[in-house]
Amino acid sequence: MCSPFAFMASIWRMPWYWRIWIVALMVLNGVVPFLYLEFVEAKVVISVFMLAAITQMIIYYQKGFVRLLGIGHVYWFPLLVWLFMRNNDGQLTDDIIIWISLLFFFNIVSLLIDMVDLIHYWRGERSPTILL
Repeated sequence: MCSPFAFMASIWRMPWYWRIWIVALMVLNGVVPFLYLEFVEAKVVISVFMLAAITQMIIYYQKGFVRLLGIGHVYWFPLLVWLFMRNNDGQLTDDIIIWISLLFFFNIVSLLIDMVDLIHYWRGERSPTILL
């Protein structure tokens, strides 16, 4: 069964600490931005979140729940560079700066985890890590 529901069911079969990590990423990238829709940064983060999710769904449909899924986060590289280079002339509030700072931390750590997963995948660990 290849559906977004099956994908989420696979996530919920992961160890508790990975589930917490993934929920944090989903909240920071896909929920919190809706609180700041008046800022272009939030709109861009939501767009990149959706693009990553679509990419991960395509990989999941084709390969299952494999270490290759982290490729969906590749869009975070240009997102983070753009956010870092963005000049807002002091228009951002303290709370949006805190959100963007958390987004940077979590997304960068996630990208590092994704790189480790990709190395494992390229070395031959291609079996699904979670089976339904």
